[in-house]
Amino acid sequence: MKILLIEDSRRLREALGHGLRRLGYTLVTAADGEEGYRLASTQSFDIIILDLMLPKLDGLSVLRRLRAEKCDTNVLILSARDTVEQRIEGLRSGADDYLVKPFSFEELVARLQALTRRRFGTRSPRIVVGPLTVDTAGRVAYVDGEPANLTAREFAILEYLAFHRDRVVSRAQLEEALYEDRFALASNAVESAICLLRKKIDRPGRPSLIQTRRGLGYILTEAAEMFGDTQE
Repeated sequence: MKILLIEDSRRLREALGHGLRRLGYTLVTAADGEEGYRLASTQSFDIIILDLMLPKLDGLSVLRRLRAEKCDTNVLILSARDTVEQRIEGLRSGADDYLVKPFSFEELVARLQALTRRRFGTRSPRIVVGPLTVDTAGRVAYVDGEPANLTAREFAILEYLAFHRDRVVSRAQLEEALYEDRFALASNAVESAICLLRKKIDRPGRPSLIQTRRGLGYILTEAAEMFGDTQE
């Protein structure tokens, strides 16, 4: 998932950046409200983590502008403002969740995962596709009950495909969602990553769970044999 963190504390940006990237999340950061608003209004993100007390443009102003422009990205406010009235104001301004500083990193991740499930219309943290189980909470995948031993990047790709199961996802979508700078990627980066992922989740004698739709992209499905798809 691709996350925008708008936070003026350099120490917190670096700490969250390290932790979230280690889990396989793609993170873009901004140190002030103006830069955060510019990024949020010109790029696509799954979640925005938003501080309220920001230089140049405060967080509530950023949020209200985005909602006025029909931006429907889930927003998690991360703020030291902890009164009931302040939390209500943030939620009524269009935030989807509110977490008070100081906070537990594990709780932040759990809230991000809950917002992601809400975004994709699923309640269970486990997505099952035939013999494959993608545990979005535990950040692990199983094939026939055995761990697939994926890297953080491999899991991020599989998770994205799982949230879009039975739907074609283009290479451009994967690049946009899973890489901080898609334009700096090697031309075959996604293809190579998909190839490595298939080796870990596919089983001999069975159709690949990740199928290629020529000229369109990739689809995670257990019904591959019905469509005469390819595994390129």
